[in-house]
Amino acid sequence: MNRIKKGDTVYVNAGNDKGKTGKVLSVDPAEGRAIVEGVNLVSRHTKPNAKQPQGGIIKQEAPIHMSNLNLIDPKSGKPTRVGFKVEGDKKVRIAKKSGEEIK
Repeated sequence: MNRIKKGDTVYVNAGNDKGKTGKVLSVDPAEGRAIVEGVNLVSRHTKPNAKQPQGGIIKQEAPIHMSNLNLIDPKSGKPTRVGFKVEGDKKVRIAKKSGEEIK
C-alpha cells in the first residue's frame, strides 16, 4: 500500500523546491515517483501543433521522488510521516504526528 496517493497535499523536504507544498497530480509506484502541482518545473521546447499552435517553451511539472515528500497533517497542517492502522477489516492511513486518519 502506498503512503502517498493522488489528491494528497504534500510538503517537499529536499531538492530545489524544498519548503513548497502542492497537490499530488499522479503517482508512479513502480518508479517511486509522483508529480506534484507547481513543484519541480522544467522547460519543455515544443513544436507548433494543433494543441499548441504557437509552439515555444512551456513549463511543466516533472516527477519527483517520493522519499523527498511528506504528507501534510490534516489536523495541524504540518508535514508528518504516514502510518497504518487496521480498523475492522480495513487498513487506513494515519498521520504519525496527530494520530488523525488521512482521508
